[in-house]
Amino acid sequence: MRPIRLSEPEPEPPGGATPEIFAAGGGTAVVRRAVVIGNGCAGAESQCFGLLRALGLADRFTLYSAIRPTGGINKWLHFLPISFHKALDQFLRRVFSDTRFATLVQGNKFMQHPVRNFQSFGLSSVLEADTQKMVTMVRDTFEKEGPALVVACGRDTISYASSIRCLAPDNVFVIQIQHPRFHLDRFDLVVTPRHDYYALTAKGQQEVPRLLRRWIIPQEPPGPNVVLTAGALHQADSAALRSAAADWHAVLTPLPKPLVVVNIGGPTRNCKYDVDLAKQLVILLHNVLKTCGSVRISFSRRTPQKVSDLILKEFSTHPKIYIWDGEGPNPHLGHLAWADAFIITADSISMLSEACSTGKPVYVIGAEHCRWKFSDFHNRLRERRAVRPFTGLEDMSDSWSYPPLNDAADVAARVREAFAQRGWRLG
Repeated sequence: MRPIRLSEPEPEPPGGATPEIFAAGGGTAVVRRAVVIGNGCAGAESQCFGLLRALGLADRFTLYSAIRPTGGINKWLHFLPISFHKALDQFLRRVFSDTRFATLVQGNKFMQHPVRNFQSFGLSSVLEADTQKMVTMVRDTFEKEGPALVVACGRDTISYASSIRCLAPDNVFVIQIQHPRFHLDRFDLVVTPRHDYYALTAKGQQEVPRLLRRWIIPQEPPGPNVVLTAGALHQADSAALRSAAADWHAVLTPLPKPLVVVNIGGPTRNCKYDVDLAKQLVILLHNVLKTCGSVRISFSRRTPQKVSDLILKEFSTHPKIYIWDGEGPNPHLGHLAWADAFIITADSISMLSEACSTGKPVYVIGAEHCRWKFSDFHNRLRERRAVRPFTGLEDMSDSWSYPPLNDAADVAARVREAFAQRGWRLG
């Protein structure tokens, strides 16, 4: 079994955790619970869960979801603030509830709130975000359970997180993941990638027309409550990968080495490409197959059908290559644990962040199609020597390494420091 090159969690300081500091009222302010406010997007919510894992709160949280109305004309209203969108939807439902326009306006009444499976987190249901209910909950349980850590991620969660801090500042510590684009002082900590500040660099300012610069956020350098990361937070920490290594031992150990994992995403606003990139990937993979022991390919939710169809047509019968069809257990963590090298499309910051946390070789295809802050993200990974471009000339048995990205652990350390300054500690 090849060792998994992962950085270990930072040891606790001598003498245990942060010294106990007594808050007003004579009790020790110990944070034993968390509230997660998600937006229904797995990528965003995974960042919240990744931070909770690093803080030791992965099994002690309540999940609320900022649920937008769906169906009918609602798909055209996502540009609105979520509170106004929900109020407008309720108004339209009352007005058109019994008319022939109801289907156009409302869509299918029975598909308003999608059901998601959170069994992996020990949850049977997800609560709909409601500021007043969340504030009441943390206040009413404060004496018995102590303060709560609130972690939110995504545009639709911003108003909830900032309102909770405004209404219950003594009962909560609020962390907003991803740049909220306004009023950073409304949060105790803001966790955001360095490339979100690309607009402030000399090159970034050259790429923005002068008339639009005032609308490009952020407009000021990060303040003391901003924690900058290299990439996205995630749950693929050392403990998760060791567990996955054991779970996938029987499936992945017998495969010929080196095992190369190919993760294919899909085009985004800042990383546009089409089926030509898939054709390029096919050619380059054929060029390196002679140095691969085995190859496993996975697609993401965003992968266009025409891209996956092309890959399947080309490699589905190749003896060295296995393509996951989406059925059965997701092998993603097993791939991270057992792969000898990765080939990843440039569009996915989260997939690249996870792969670069292993310290193993990561090859990127399609970075030339990225622009703006995505391009800055790739430049920073190359500067760290964490990634190399995939050219098709590689010997995939070559091994090279770099200091693994460890963003969640770094952010967790900053959270502990902030707790100590307030007189709190994790329990």
